[in-house]
Amino acid sequence: MTTAEFIREYRERDIRQLALQATRFPDVDMPYALDQIQGWQIARRKLPKWAACDGVIFPPHLSMEQCSSEPTAQYKLNLAMEWTSRVESSELRVQSSEEVIDNSSEQHATLNSQLSTHNCHASRMTDLTGGFGVDFSFTSCAFNAATYVERNEQLCHIVEHNLPLLGLDNATVVCADAVEYLSTVEPQTMLFLDPARRDEHGAKTVMLADCTPDVVQLLPKLLEKSRFTMLKLSPMLDWHKAVDDLQGTVREVHIVSVGGECKELLLVLSTVVESELKVYCADLSTASGSSSLFVYTPGSSAPVANSKLKTQNSKFVHEPNASIMKAGCFDELAAAYGVSPVSRNSHLFLSDEPIEDFPGRSFVVERVTTMNKGELRKALAGIEKANIATRNFPLTVAELRKRLKIKDGGDVYIFATTTAEGEHLLLISRKYR
Repeated sequence: MTTAEFIREYRERDIRQLALQATRFPDVDMPYALDQIQGWQIARRKLPKWAACDGVIFPPHLSMEQCSSEPTAQYKLNLAMEWTSRVESSELRVQSSEEVIDNSSEQHATLNSQLSTHNCHASRMTDLTGGFGVDFSFTSCAFNAATYVERNEQLCHIVEHNLPLLGLDNATVVCADAVEYLSTVEPQTMLFLDPARRDEHGAKTVMLADCTPDVVQLLPKLLEKSRFTMLKLSPMLDWHKAVDDLQGTVREVHIVSVGGECKELLLVLSTVVESELKVYCADLSTASGSSSLFVYTPGSSAPVANSKLKTQNSKFVHEPNASIMKAGCFDELAAAYGVSPVSRNSHLFLSDEPIEDFPGRSFVVERVTTMNKGELRKALAGIEKANIATRNFPLTVAELRKRLKIKDGGDVYIFATTTAEGEHLLLISRKYR
């Protein structure tokens, strides 16, 4: 059995068990085969279009875990298409969430076939930090010509092998340092950078200027060489500080979440297009979910008054999604949806009526109780299991669960929070949607 045959036949098996059976397959390059099987198993979850292409070579495990997922890469393609249209026409146009978030309802045989479903206004783009090439394989579909730049020679060979299998025939692979290549590249419609977020000791960086390459230092050259630049950054970075560091060139901030987890921060820079800064909080769909988008202009809304909770009133409680939590746009959210914050630091919102399109989760509040023992006993009667979350509350989830003597799970949700008057309350709820 050849190595390729082994990978095809055993790619759904547990790699730990396969490693123990290595002596049964003397003709198989077992370390390589196990890497490919593990990579395929991750791709089946994160990159189903890649996993469906026979012959694709996957990089080592760490690169697979760190690479973009298909929903976030698709989001970047849509963003690249939108901005291509803007810079080519030199005018802004209002976009709906359906234009920004593509749920990928149309399944294409290859990534390149998306070229036929979009108008390609741009001539060329360059990804200066190509990596495994997931983002490149999607964003390049928006352009007539695209260049992948990566200083790791092994990754370049892998990507050069994979691109034709993915149906991408408009791409050029260049093994080079990003900074050196930027100084020689011809003007591009879009430049894309995903700077490394670890220092020379392997520690994570939290400042834009500490990433490699240093985008702040490269800023003049990026603006000179592109009509717009897309930066992919860690969601751990302070986007307010990043916008300030980039000296008024950021036109849009996109905070992207998938499956309730904030995955990445995208900044779009341009001097060609002048516009007021907008922030896009995108929560992308999973296989069983739906997408939402909340767009706002920072500082556009005045603070909203805290809610006046009444213990016996049935209300709806709303929990913002991860992108909105990262953005911190709670006043803008309250103003847009007519909801009231429990308190300034609770990050929970109440309404008398259901909010059908609230960007997050909504619950029906069945009971509200203080921490008084008698009230608790009555309010929790018949509840043996519940999902507990604490927001601006003096106890941790584990401490509260121990005090309430309630197991984890079930369809009851308990939000422990503190009102503006300093009263500690539990909102006992069930999912509305």
